[in-house]
Amino acid sequence: MVQKKKMKLKKSVVVTCKIVGGILVFCCALFLFYSYQINQLVSIGYSKEASKNIFWRWKKDYVLSIGENQTLNAAFESDDYLEDNLDSYAKIKYQDQAHIIRNINALIEKGYSNSNISMILAHGNDEDVSEFAKRDKIQYLEEFYSIDYAKLKNYDRYVDYSNETGEDEETTVLYVNLDMDKEDYIDTTLVSTFSTDMLVNKHFHLDSDFVPENLVEVDEEYTNGEVQRGSKVAVSAFLEMAKAAEGEGLGLVINSSYRSYQDQEELCQTYADLYGDSYVERYVAKPGYSEHQTGLSFDIGSTSSNIFAESEEYTWMLDHAYQYGFILRFPKSGEDITEFRNEPWHYRYVGKKIAKYIHEEGITYEEYYVQFLDQN
Repeated sequence: MVQKKKMKLKKSVVVTCKIVGGILVFCCALFLFYSYQINQLVSIGYSKEASKNIFWRWKKDYVLSIGENQTLNAAFESDDYLEDNLDSYAKIKYQDQAHIIRNINALIEKGYSNSNISMILAHGNDEDVSEFAKRDKIQYLEEFYSIDYAKLKNYDRYVDYSNETGEDEETTVLYVNLDMDKEDYIDTTLVSTFSTDMLVNKHFHLDSDFVPENLVEVDEEYTNGEVQRGSKVAVSAFLEMAKAAEGEGLGLVINSSYRSYQDQEELCQTYADLYGDSYVERYVAKPGYSEHQTGLSFDIGSTSSNIFAESEEYTWMLDHAYQYGFILRFPKSGEDITEFRNEPWHYRYVGKKIAKYIHEEGITYEEYYVQFLDQN
């Protein structure tokens, strides 16, 4: 029987294998250690890209001591990261802006405090902040920007309007945001999309071809005998309100509803022929600037009185209209803001939530719009 010889590896090969094995074990251990470090950061809210940069910049312990921080995350993701500004990044409130770190750096260089930079970022979009960061430092930033709805891009207009009128900061911000520092019907904002919270007045206009969504006719029983139309959502709410008033022995009707751009042109001409151009200028909205074109506004009348403001229905509307999503659009107390005289009959559908707030706070729709809806 032939006996097989056992193969023996050369000593040098064994040594090489041990070295390679040791390197592989070390690399695996290093990879596991690295992965653990990155996962620690990811688990508290940092992106993988930011976590890698945090690790390689030896800032892991610092970041862990801060915890989740969106501005820090953006800083470590950014090519604009500056080591000297690290503590500031951690203290500045984050905003979702493409050049947030670059702008923070520029504002720090201008001498703004962390709290001021947070304020600046909160009052504009990326473009607004980028432009603002180019200007000389403003000494008294809080003057206007302690007001939540102040706009960064309007700073110079705020200063000019305040200096010209002597108005306080809150009034100045409100009026300028509504473009009331401009002449009526001049350089106005186009409103192109139908919505129940759209704003139309002497500074926000509709195109001549604008037609509201879902125009429907109002049941003749609830009109002055003429065909009346409105957006379905507003008409449905009005009918619900009118039937509720009926239950209390009151009668509500619509005297005027949707008017097209062309209808408003004819109306303006009629009033001009009767009373003159100055009357139209003071009391009648120009074509494109009338809420009636939205299909959301109705001139409401009473079945028991020719003068709506003296009727029981008017008193009932003041107390209950908001429950159905309607507001008195042009109250006496708000004439300076709406720029239209008080119209006790003119009600506008805005939805129950908004109507309730306006009713409880006693404000105009313009004020609500600026505080909660204005995205321009």
